[in-house]
Amino acid sequence: MIKQLSAVLFFLALLLHLPHRASAVSGLDSEVYYPDIAAYIVKDAGGSKVYMAKDTGRIIQPASLTKILTSLLAIESGKLDQEVLITRESTLVEPSKAGFKPGDRIRLGDLVKAAMVGSSNDAAFAIAIHLSGSVEKFVTAMNYRARKIGMKNSLFTNPAGFDKGIYAGNISTAEDLLTLTEYAIKNRTFNEIAQLESALVRELGTNRFILLKTHNKLLAKYPYAVGIKTGFTRSAGKCLIARAQKEKGDMLLVMLNARGDRWMLAEEMFERAFAEQSGRKLDYAVSHVPEMHSRTWLR
Repeated sequence: MIKQLSAVLFFLALLLHLPHRASAVSGLDSEVYYPDIAAYIVKDAGGSKVYMAKDTGRIIQPASLTKILTSLLAIESGKLDQEVLITRESTLVEPSKAGFKPGDRIRLGDLVKAAMVGSSNDAAFAIAIHLSGSVEKFVTAMNYRARKIGMKNSLFTNPAGFDKGIYAGNISTAEDLLTLTEYAIKNRTFNEIAQLESALVRELGTNRFILLKTHNKLLAKYPYAVGIKTGFTRSAGKCLIARAQKEKGDMLLVMLNARGDRWMLAEEMFERAFAEQSGRKLDYAVSHVPEMHSRTWLR
């Protein structure tokens, strides 16, 4: 553990000295600026157009957005039907938790749903221990996969997104998290899970069911939203990676350390980007959108 922490601190020191776009603000309109968000980017998911961005290379804690990578490793393992024995170690984590008990038997696919939908830290740790035998080995796999995907300025210390104590140094950037998300949405299974508003997880031994509801309030508030993941710690602040599909548009948003209402901010940012995409201009904050919209088309 001491060697691992030393390596983390050394790598963090290197990252903190890397050049990054610390003051970059760009996008559809020079006057469109969100001071209540530390870093953000809104991009066309189907192309190269960036509609707005700020401090995309700034090193920030990603909180539970980390679970996107954890879930991807589980999905790509091809073992989603495997039965996972919940260990005591995976239950000794802080909330949010699904409430698994040592000895419970949960399908790996259900653990992914718990991690993504309920942002369950016990599910994330159970995934790590099952796939790699230990959290430390899984973290090594996480960082290897992150580099292969193209995440150049990220370092993960745990599968859930903790960023204090022995897990200090869990860091990423808006740019890297966009890279991760664009990679993730190419996976059909990931897309199906990322847009769920609730998930029913079954304990195989007793046939006990656990109902988990999403932390992503944007799914209920903004009818064009189709996922993806929320995050929060005191250090990271309120974080969000979201996807929205409207008419022929498909947008991705990464928002890190938002101090305002992240749901209202995300809705407005999406609407501005969609308006720009269609050749219109949105001159006011969004206050109303249609009541319902069918979330049916995901690539």
